[in-house]
Amino acid sequence: MNKYLLILILFCGLSVSCSKDTTDSPQTGAITVIADESFENVTRVLKDRYMLFYPKTKINLEIKKENVALQDLLKGNARVIVLSRDLTSDEKKAFKQKFNSDIEPARFAADGLVFIVSKESALKSISVDEVKRRLQDGKNTLIFDGSNSANTSFVAKRLGISPNDLKYSSLSSNEDIIAQINKYPNSIGVIGYNAISRPHNTEAKKFRESVNILPVINQEGKTVAISPDTMKNNAYPFTRILYFITNEAYFGLGNGFIRFSCSQPGQIIVRKQGLQPFYIIPREVKITEE
Repeated sequence: MNKYLLILILFCGLSVSCSKDTTDSPQTGAITVIADESFENVTRVLKDRYMLFYPKTKINLEIKKENVALQDLLKGNARVIVLSRDLTSDEKKAFKQKFNSDIEPARFAADGLVFIVSKESALKSISVDEVKRRLQDGKNTLIFDGSNSANTSFVAKRLGISPNDLKYSSLSSNEDIIAQINKYPNSIGVIGYNAISRPHNTEAKKFRESVNILPVINQEGKTVAISPDTMKNNAYPFTRILYFITNEAYFGLGNGFIRFSCSQPGQIIVRKQGLQPFYIIPREVKITEE
């Protein structure tokens, strides 16, 4: 049976069994999904492909910082959000009080932070300890894409530093960061891997060709370059897991989109975006001789 037809049948069966007091289903309706700029590319392709499969659906993607996205979810301004950081106990409690259910994260991809420098830079790698030192020495030589972003939140937790104690420079976009480091070779840009990971995308290819990506020296002294494989086994020190959460209490468009993203078709899309799929159905091919 065609795998896409099988998914459609599964969606239809589940939607019939769920609450009838809804205005949408996995095949119809309109919702808002919010993602941080760092995860925009993969989220946009997933929602575009979903709408291609189900033309009666409309998924509006809004790009906002992670903390804002969570607040919009709690207020009902969005049905689904993409996160990379762990929620605090207070945030989980607020969600349960609001929706009378626990958060069930739907993990769909491994992403990571990358450290980029000018082609003229003498730097060939950067260690985890050096990242930590640069974020505390007050020289602001690391450049992030805006304060309170997913990237700064993640690196603060990864290094055990309070976000309020981070010392860094901030620009409004990845494009600005790349322009800045090419002007100042001593600076290091910090961006999400998904901004440059798409192997055949013209814009991502242009980004990759304009900078050098620094491998990271881990705590054991091993130099590790970011790739789907090093994210898969968590060898790359700044690997993070992307996941969806939803406030949808029934199997509607929000849960349909999440189910698709975590199924084989969605995971193939994740891989084509240069990221490491979190779930993938293995395929075995047997060759026989006649």
